[in-house]
Amino acid sequence: MNRRFWTMMTGLLGLIALALSVFPAAAQAPEVKEKPAMYSYVANWQIARAHWPDVDKVVAPVNDVLQKALDDGTLVGYGRDLTLVHQPDVETHDVWWSATSMAGLIKTLDRIHAAADTTSPVFNDAKHWDNVYVSHYYNWKPGPYKDAYTQASVYRLKDSAPDDALDNISEHLVVPVLEKLLADGTIIEYEIDTMAVHTSAPGEFIIVTLTPTPEGLDAVHAAIVTAVKAHPLGIEAFDADTDYSAHRDELYESEGTYK
Repeated sequence: MNRRFWTMMTGLLGLIALALSVFPAAAQAPEVKEKPAMYSYVANWQIARAHWPDVDKVVAPVNDVLQKALDDGTLVGYGRDLTLVHQPDVETHDVWWSATSMAGLIKTLDRIHAAADTTSPVFNDAKHWDNVYVSHYYNWKPGPYKDAYTQASVYRLKDSAPDDALDNISEHLVVPVLEKLLADGTIIEYEIDTMAVHTSAPGEFIIVTLTPTPEGLDAVHAAIVTAVKAHPLGIEAFDADTDYSAHRDELYESEGTYK
């Protein structure tokens, strides 16, 4: 991914203010409403490269726990990611699981603690941290996936942004575009996350898309370019509510399943 790609994404997100100000309601995309909360627990590790071949074996008992939690309705999805664009002091691997309640996350965490191998150097020698997110804008195609690609674009709202800035961005602009990509199979999941447990300052939001093939990365790019060309002033509106200096991108190879 390059800067131009996410500059286009910035422009895409910025269309919301423009759309609300100059288009009548009838000309806007079909109405989107926020969904009940979906919570996601992400366990991150920075694992030494020498241990990478051993990750599958160590994670296997955790996967068994997660699949059982999915089967009994505790979870709505789970998976793991391998970082493709590496940075200093950033995770190399993660394991995640999602539920419709915080209780579902924590019950699953307790089961993982009981099943995990606490003696393995793969995880014990790694730097580790966790994040917990919540989303009200998400959708997926059910079933397993493997060798897919997750793109995450991180932004931060300015202190001056209105309280409903993220709702407006999501409902009137981002979700309609992502729903079209989901419907045609370009992506198999999307979500717009904020932190449920604030391990960093409030105001951060993350737009996540999951594509089943490498070609999907280009298809998402093309959809963004098309939208931006249709509304070239959008980036100015988006800049009014976001601090672009806090922006960063992440790219992963992913496998998992959704209920």
